[in-house]
Amino acid sequence: MLFVGDDWAEEHHDVELQDPTGRVLGRAKLPEGVAGIARLHAMIGEHVGEDDEPTQVVVGIETDRGGWVQALVAAGYQVYAVNPLQVARYRERHSVSGGKSDTRDAHTLADMVRIDRHQLRPVAGDSVEAEAVKVITRAHKTLIWERTRHMLRLRHALREFFPAALAAFDDLTAPDVLQLLGAAPDPISAGRLTNGQITAALKHARRRNIAEKAQAIRAALRAEQLGQPAVVTAAYGASVRAQVAILSTLHTEIKTMEEQVEAHFGKHPDAEIYLSQPGLGAILGARVLAEFGDDRNRYADAKARKNYAGTSPITRQSGKKKTVLARHVHNDRLIDALNRQAFSALHASPGARAYYDRLRARGIGHQAALRQLGNRLVGILHGCLKTATTYDEATAWVHHQQDLQAAA
Repeated sequence: MLFVGDDWAEEHHDVELQDPTGRVLGRAKLPEGVAGIARLHAMIGEHVGEDDEPTQVVVGIETDRGGWVQALVAAGYQVYAVNPLQVARYRERHSVSGGKSDTRDAHTLADMVRIDRHQLRPVAGDSVEAEAVKVITRAHKTLIWERTRHMLRLRHALREFFPAALAAFDDLTAPDVLQLLGAAPDPISAGRLTNGQITAALKHARRRNIAEKAQAIRAALRAEQLGQPAVVTAAYGASVRAQVAILSTLHTEIKTMEEQVEAHFGKHPDAEIYLSQPGLGAILGARVLAEFGDDRNRYADAKARKNYAGTSPITRQSGKKKTVLARHVHNDRLIDALNRQAFSALHASPGARAYYDRLRARGIGHQAALRQLGNRLVGILHGCLKTATTYDEATAWVHHQQDLQAAA
């Protein structure tokens, strides 16, 4: 067998080839792209026979996506995506000085896949449909996060020179609010807004109780407040106008991407199973599918899926001391979607609600109970995917009901 360590960067890859004994067969710095991957194939070809299977080549790299990784997988090599934190810890086994180099990291990766690949996770063999869902859902979620960041920047600016706007508007990302702030980004121009202009913005956003809300907004915008010098106010006004323009664009693109998420997710063969889960709609279901992937062999059992999700607890035991802690290292996108699912499932599933209430009755806090509920829902999802069946309320919570009866 041949073992390859690949330390990648944006423009190049440092690679090292080892034989099963750990002897270094070759090192190189390869350019990113077609020329680089061709040279890597040539290097590998010098050390494997024509009759050898591509699976005898094992590659360790610190990423699981991108054209380079796809080329390695397409060649038939065994590719292991190694967490950079694992590489850093493994490096410390041989050196405690803290020294680091790309060449050394390539050597460490080659050692890891040669010695400890049974402890590593190979790159998942997800379908192209799942990859497409991952790309589109991550782009959609990133835009939502960006909207939140720009909203907070807008709020900070308004708090500094125009606090009346914060009193007048509850949601700074709402279409009617953006329309009014775009037209009147400073206290003077906002005070000149007519009742008709405010009413028109509210009607365009399809608000209710328009007359009452228009009067309240106008009164809040005209309320006496602490201000800034005129030149500073003008500068803040320009900043607000820019943030409003960005938020308006983000709002439009998020809606467009949401449609794309639903379209791609609807084409996936597992969509029906995900949509049958309590608390999962098209958007959350697509996010969960994207982050879990659809490789049937990726998770050996429900526990493996829970560990990957980050919903299962960590147990630390030393002597007589034993503590159970929540996982803080996890896939942020996946854990966000699972937390939202758990919260929504409280209203969608009687079994989920009963499970949550039982945890709360034991003195467990709200967030901890939601986390445990999310962990339970991940196990239910795993069972449904394994058996290719949709969610059934009675089957999903039968063990929970039996526990309750036994306790009674």
